[in-house]
Amino acid sequence: MTSFKKSFVKPFARPSDSYTVEDSYWKKLTSPVLVKEFGPIDYVNFSRRAPYHFAVSCSARVQVYNPVTKVVTKNLNKFKEAAYGATFRADGHLLCAGGEESVVRLFEVNTKSMLRQFRGHKAAVHRTFFTKDGHHIASFSDDKTVSLWDISSQNISGHYEGYHTDYIRAGCVSPISENIVVSGGYDKKINMFDSRTKSVTMSVDHEAPVESLMFLPSGSLLISAGGTEVRIWDVLAGKLLAKLTQNHKTVTALCLAKQGSAIVTASLDKHVKIYNVSTFQLSHDITYPSAVLSIDISKDDKTIVAGTVDGIVNIIKRDTAMKHNIENKKRQARASAIVYSDGIDLSVPIMQPDQMSKFDNALRKFNYKQALDSVLVHAVAFKKPHVTVYVFDELCRRNGLEQAIAGRNSKELALLLNFVIRYIGVRKLSKTLTHVASIIIDCYWDSFEACSLEIRALLTKLHTVVENEILLTKKLLAIDGLVKMLLISSEVLPDTNQTQLNENKVVVKN
Repeated sequence: MTSFKKSFVKPFARPSDSYTVEDSYWKKLTSPVLVKEFGPIDYVNFSRRAPYHFAVSCSARVQVYNPVTKVVTKNLNKFKEAAYGATFRADGHLLCAGGEESVVRLFEVNTKSMLRQFRGHKAAVHRTFFTKDGHHIASFSDDKTVSLWDISSQNISGHYEGYHTDYIRAGCVSPISENIVVSGGYDKKINMFDSRTKSVTMSVDHEAPVESLMFLPSGSLLISAGGTEVRIWDVLAGKLLAKLTQNHKTVTALCLAKQGSAIVTASLDKHVKIYNVSTFQLSHDITYPSAVLSIDISKDDKTIVAGTVDGIVNIIKRDTAMKHNIENKKRQARASAIVYSDGIDLSVPIMQPDQMSKFDNALRKFNYKQALDSVLVHAVAFKKPHVTVYVFDELCRRNGLEQAIAGRNSKELALLLNFVIRYIGVRKLSKTLTHVASIIIDCYWDSFEACSLEIRALLTKLHTVVENEILLTKKLLAIDGLVKMLLISSEVLPDTNQTQLNENKVVVKN
């Protein structure tokens, strides 16, 4: 005698977004470490050298954190008022910062000593950057000017005034040239300066107050953030290439990830969005508990640091060892199944008993009523309805559906009717449940008068649900007919413009 074949219930596929390589890359984020600071986090900047320390500009100090221990290693507190825009030099040894005092300060990170103070601005300096050669500092101030400072002589090597009519809160330097500096102001203008010509080489309108600027590694594309838009500009042609409009509140910060192949934006809508540089399409989205003011990512993409308006430094690590951990667990599981005997390793496979479901056991014994009862319980019928419908189909195939439905008391019949009423409108289940409803009516039509008030109410409800479904189907068919007529008419009618063109050609020939 052959053994009973276990039923295979195929679950319905749930519609879901396609899982991309980008998702798998950014999904490996661990739980965040939160550090409370004294005020909004103005700026975050990573050192380009390992172990990739990061500087946080907040209140009247700049703090340098270790990304591994998440603790402060250096505290630069030579400020009397708020410190702004602290950034590392490419070698990671020096750090420059602006502030509310209109002074640009230069620090040596290891000793925490202040090496230089550059005075000349008349208002707060919000952004400072080292040029590519590391010998100059570009500063952007609320006095509507941009200055270039020579580190060795402590003198101004370039000063640009009169090009902005409002505060300059954004700026950047070219990654390929020490002579190119770009500024963005609250007057919505973006100006590119060349220290060789001492003039503006490009000027564009962002159409919103500019909050952040950034070059791509090639130096030919400029990214600007302001308002709810991020714009990509071709520096050589001086024209707009693309707009990123995924945010509904002000975009406050920009940075690069994945060796310059991804653009990361932070916004007051609590979202950090990651875009693909080649397509400018959104590839991932990270949600934060409060509005994000600043963000940066380490060069190896292992640490993401975001600063929020409520003074929280949010530090997230990307777990690159996750795959290795899974492989190690599998290896340990295989090792635990090895039995050592007389110096010989014998691999003993763990035998899993082939457990059968309750409805399979009932079907095996041809007990159709019990099989149906086992899938009408709440845990199955209303959480896995496809299993219940599978049993209905199996009973139909065996010609046992009428036998399973007939002879039920009021409570059992009420369970069956509730299930049919709930799911008869579901497209994938309606065909089977329509047949089940007709069997129920056939079985209990003669005893309808003897049925309880609850069963009568459920049958009336079933009648109403079926009528509504029929009415909806008729309306959908009517709409489908109208759409088909419109499509046919659009194909049959000639193009008016083309007809006129042909007529004109005939007139010309004559």
